Amino acid sequence: MKRLLVSILVVCALAGCRRDAPTQDASAAAGAAHAPEVPAEAAPQPVVLEDVVETDPRYIIGITWPDGADRYPALAAELKAYADSARAEVMQAVEALEPGASAMYDLALEFKVLADTPEVFAVAADGGTYTGGAHGRPLIARFVWLPREERLLTPDALVPDPDSWREISAYVREQLHAALSQRVDADELDPGERARVMRSAGRMIDEGTAPEPDNFARFEPVTGSGGRFAGLRFVFPPYQVGPYSDGVQSVEVPAAVLLPHVAPAYRPLFSDATAAQ
Repeated sequence: MKRLLVSILVVCALAGCRRDAPTQDASAAAGAAHAPEVPAEAAPQPVVLEDVVETDPRYIIGITWPDGADRYPALAAELKAYADSARAEVMQAVEALEPGASAMYDLALEFKVLADTPEVFAVAADGGTYTGGAHGRPLIARFVWLPREERLLTPDALVPDPDSWREISAYVREQLHAALSQRVDADELDPGERARVMRSAGRMIDEGTAPEPDNFARFEPVTGSGGRFAGLRFVFPPYQVGPYSDGVQSVEVPAAVLLPHVAPAYRPLFSDATAAQ
């Protein structure tokens, strides 16, 4: 019953319904023996990820977690911090309500496992929150965890050369502009209105895909053969590359396009890594 309620909340929010080297000699070894001991870094404490369903006359909150999301404590802490931040935003808005004010704020957030291999554990967070205004605010995040390095894979680590982002950006822009043209054609607008929409939305695409790693922070693996990546899917929330009405947009960039720019350490993650070397 709880998961059913949370699933309803997710649909509601997404629809915007409201809302060591060897020592050189013996003396060096003796000196090392008397060096102060450096305490080992403490292991991350386990994080409990439990589904949340909260109802109140002023708000509804639903958060769901997939099985295994707490397998890596440091990652679990990142996920929980994201969820806690979203909940805190709603509660802050609730506390700011005037006594007797009628409002129904909400938060619906669902985490899903996208990839689970010895090299990568990827999680998606999707949902939305409403704290007033004409419509809700989508919540979209992606977490690509490297178990062997015990850290998140960031876009600037994946593609460290700033110039490489120009080519990736150009590919993404081309796909988004093509999708925009198809949507506008389907609306059968008159020539003047079509030109205006293409100009306005096209400018948003160009600005939202400027060749900077931060613009491509939300990415997820597209799984290919043998569990390796056939490419990456870059996800863009409303307002980044289009108006709110266009919703969430995404572009799949194949491994053949990405690999010449990917840091050598991460090329084995991709299915076409051998061909690119």
